[in-house]
Amino acid sequence: MRSRDLWQALSARRYLLSAWPWRATAYLVTGAVAGAATLVGLAVALVVGGALTVVLVGLPLLLLTALAGIPLARLERRRLRLIDRAPAPARPVRQPPATGPWPWLVTRLRERATWRELGHALLFALLLWPLDALVVALALAAPLHLAATPLVMAAFGGGEEAKVLKQWTVTTWPAASGVAVLGLLLLALGGYALGLAAGVRAELTRVLVAAPHEGDPEARVVELTRSRARLVDAFEAERRRIERDLHDGAQQRLVALTMALGLARLDAPPGPLADQLAKAHGEAGRALEELRELIHGIHPKVLADYGLPAAVADAADRSAVPVDVALELPGRLPRAVEAAAYFVVCEALANVGRHSGADHAEVTGGHRDGRLLLRIRDDGRGGADVAAGSGLTGLADRVSVLDGRLSLSSPPGGPTLLSVEIPCEWTERFA
Repeated sequence: MRSRDLWQALSARRYLLSAWPWRATAYLVTGAVAGAATLVGLAVALVVGGALTVVLVGLPLLLLTALAGIPLARLERRRLRLIDRAPAPARPVRQPPATGPWPWLVTRLRERATWRELGHALLFALLLWPLDALVVALALAAPLHLAATPLVMAAFGGGEEAKVLKQWTVTTWPAASGVAVLGLLLLALGGYALGLAAGVRAELTRVLVAAPHEGDPEARVVELTRSRARLVDAFEAERRRIERDLHDGAQQRLVALTMALGLARLDAPPGPLADQLAKAHGEAGRALEELRELIHGIHPKVLADYGLPAAVADAADRSAVPVDVALELPGRLPRAVEAAAYFVVCEALANVGRHSGADHAEVTGGHRDGRLLLRIRDDGRGGADVAAGSGLTGLADRVSVLDGRLSLSSPPGGPTLLSVEIPCEWTERFA
């Protein structure tokens, strides 16, 4: 994450003779200018927006002010090239679920990177740019003024006196020359101070508005999160492929076999052969039913075609315990989220039928604040235990893969409440 080029240059013997002191100076000077402009822009936007809120016109302006960190962060990442040739990519953000300014605005306002960049903009406008200007003044302007003392004495003091930093007066040429030598020494030290200050500023900028370096722990966490998401997508794609192959291949062959055995059974005369054909026909029919149940369990067609509410309603109809469903979802969710939520509901209802002794169950939920919320409740005996082999551990693992959370409340005597939260956004809206 460090500004490697500048730090390497600082440790070199010929640092003062290279371009790096000038590059560090340019980085700090442009930072001071950009910071002052940012302060003025934010102040104007807040004053105007606050004044216009009484007529509701200022609310959009205040909302857009929250996005002020995005262009500033882009500018800061470009300015980093002055002292570090390594690219500074932006932190990854999610793509909007749909095209248009409103989906983009909603997505960016929910991104942590947006608020991180806004915090950087406020820090930059209120604190960092004055420090940049102060460092340049102390490390560059003051030594240059000292080094120019003989010139000032000759040009403006008539060769008799000169003001040094407007604090004291020199009246002799030896004194003026000594001040100039001191200024040159301070200028050399100031070159190192400028490089050090620019390097520290660049590191802070990278931490706040740039993506972590590949070797950093945070970068490894980001990459692990991305790889986990890719594995989930690949797993769901493989499930759909298996379901399609079984539906279009093995199931069709079993249907053909069942029909052939049925025709052969009709043509066979009564006797042992007809009995064997009837038995084979019955076994083929049961195998076909089991295959259909297997296909339905892998990836039910109702889930793929009509979404999670229809699939949950179908699971409730097939439950051994009466189930009320109140699931309000006005649109489709990502396939991995729909699949995980569906199988959580199916496993929960299966546990209700097998272990709870309940007379009634209900499935409720919806989408709020960027999260899918599900509640599966029954009026059974309670006492459910994750460690008792009821499959809840597997459900928790499956939900956690999607950064979700599963919680269980099941006191002895009931009721039992299974709660699921999975962060997600819409992929499309129902018409």
